[in-house]
Formats: sequence, structure tokens, C-alpha cells
Amino acid sequence: MSCSVAVSNSPVFSPPPSLFCNKTSMISPTPESLNLTHLKQPSQQSSSSPSSAPSSPSSPFRLRIPKSLSGLSGSVPGSSSPMTQLKRKRPAKLFIPIVSTGFGAATATPSTAAWRELVEEDREGYYSVYCKRGRREALEDRYSATLNLQGDPKQAFFGVFDGHGGAKAAEFAAENLGKNILDEIVRRDDNNEMKESVKHGYLNTDSDFLKEDFRGGSCCVTALIRNGTLVVSNAGDCRAVMSRGGAAEALTSDHRPSREDERARIENLGGYIDVCHGTWRIQGCLAVSRGIGDRHLKQFVTAEPESHVLRLKPEHEFIILASDGLWDKVSNQEAVDVVRASCLGIDRKQPLLACKKLVELSVSRGSCDDISVMVVQLGCYI
Repeated sequence: MSCSVAVSNSPVFSPPPSLFCNKTSMISPTPESLNLTHLKQPSQQSSSSPSSAPSSPSSPFRLRIPKSLSGLSGSVPGSSSPMTQLKRKRPAKLFIPIVSTGFGAATATPSTAAWRELVEEDREGYYSVYCKRGRREALEDRYSATLNLQGDPKQAFFGVFDGHGGAKAAEFAAENLGKNILDEIVRRDDNNEMKESVKHGYLNTDSDFLKEDFRGGSCCVTALIRNGTLVVSNAGDCRAVMSRGGAAEALTSDHRPSREDERARIENLGGYIDVCHGTWRIQGCLAVSRGIGDRHLKQFVTAEPESHVLRLKPEHEFIILASDGLWDKVSNQEAVDVVRASCLGIDRKQPLLACKKLVELSVSRGSCDDISVMVVQLGCYI
């Protein structure tokens, strides 16, 4: 937003004749000697004009204001003659984006501009998600939800992505991981290869992200439903928990440097694990051992996921996909109990309310992290 003003030549002072005397020691100027191109004679201005600046007996000069300046216009209220004043441009309209949560059959996360405080979405009977910013300047979590894969209502893809060092990696994964996994599934065309398809989808997404000039990384947890089979995968400390008849069952295992097998893998690659501010970290900085991105530690941080494959059954009620902002403060069984009460109990069919309750429960216990919770109903896919 700018305001431009075109400025004419600086005002010029014209000395009145009374300033000069007839003493021989002084040179008496003639009108011809004052006839310069950048001066105007006093006679050019009407003495009756109220807009003229009156001469002062104590001042030897008189200020003359030009009648018009380029880019200036206006008049003084109560004056019959025009007088210049600044004409300001109207400020440009400030656009503040509003979160739009309307999704079609195939959906991805909202645009970057929408992610500031919180995002929520509710597709009754399918999934609900609630994301809330922690102490960071902007929310770094993202999610994706794609229904009707390949035009089949029994196929879907869901994901929660927890970014660190910025939101670029999480955003990239949310936009591309599901598509890359589906491309691998189509290429292999074998239901027995779904686990391998998911693995290569993760690795391809990571490879594509590293080609971009972006920093940071992202933990991921995803759920692929296809032909009655559920494939849950993760890289990092996002977690998936299923309700099996009310009992919580973790379908993923967090990838952190403190895990014995992860520590051994990193040390075998020449890295080291150290405690910094009470947390085990790779090379003293990163607290997760797998994920998308993290270019500066890529030799130690792999994007290869661990996957769990199972056939869906009637006792499989729902799954909760969430970032570590939830799981650091809320246990698996507590989360299942809260969701079950809203979906199957007194409140019935209010999974979005359950997502909000879980987020607020974590915040009430001191969580300062970004928190994203997604609940996926499994009954419609059995």
C-alpha cells in the first residue's frame, strides 16, 4: 500500500520593492534583473485574492503558493477560492483468508493461508478432524482425506502429518503422499503388494520433497482402506490407535531415537544419540528418527514406514490418527473411551465433538504442541 505525491518546483520567495532603498551603496534592482524563468512577479497574483499569503510588516519576503500542483487538489472549507491540499489514495483492501472446510469426494488439506489457529472438518459417517495450533506462530500440522478412491466408495486414504522446522514438509506430504501410494498400487495391481506400495509411496514422496528447496521435515501416519483391507503406516511419532470392541489397540510404534532398534540403526550409520533438554535426539537436535524431509540429517532419518495390515471386521469400530501433541498427554485407552462415548454412547454420532474433547484434554494437561486428531469410522468400509 503506497501513497504517491507528485511534487512541483519548490515555492519561491519574491522580495517586495520596499525592501530596497535608493542609497548609492546598494544596487537598486530593476524588473528586468528579477525576470528569471523560475520567478514570478508579484503583479501576476491578484491582491484581492483571499488565498494569497498576506505579507507581514516584519518579514521581508512573501510566500506564494502555486495555484495548481500535479497530483494535488482540493479547497479549504469556507474559502471561495481553491487552495491546494493533499489528495490521498484509498488504502488497498486487506484480504484475510477464511478457512473453507467444504470437501468433495476426493479432498486434500486447505491452503497454507488457511492454517493459522485451527481447522476442523466433519464428514458424518466417514471421518472427522480437528487441528489446533500450539505455541508456534502458525499451525505446522496438516491432514488429508480422500474418499472414493478410483470411484469405489469402499476405498479411501487418510493421513495426519506433523511438521517440524516449518510446515512445508507436512503440506507437501498431505498433497502428494496419497497420490504416490495410489500410483504404486495401480502400477503393481496386486492386493498382496499393498504394504510394498505404501512403502514406495512414502519413499517417492520423500525423494520428491528433497528435490525442492525447502527446509524442515514431517512425521506421518496414514490409513489406506482398499477391498476390505486396512493398511496403517507411520514414519515418526504420529500414531494410529484402533477401537476393537472398546479396547484400544495401537497399530503403529513411535519412531524415536530412544527406541533400541532405531538407536542401533543410527549408530551403525555413523550417527550418535544424545540427551538434550531431557529428550533423546539425533546428533543432539532431532527428536524423531523417521519422517519426510530433514535434508541435513537424511543419512540417519529414513522415510521408510512401518506398516500394519489387517482385514476389517465388525468389531473394528474406528481408528484415531493423531500427532504426538495428543499422545504425549493422553493414553491410547483414554482416547478410545472419549471417542466411543461421543460416537456410540450418550452423545452418539458426534465424532467431531470427540476430536475437540481430546484436543482440549491434552491442552488442559499442559500440551504446548500443535495437536491434530482424526477419527475414521470403519463401519462403512466393512
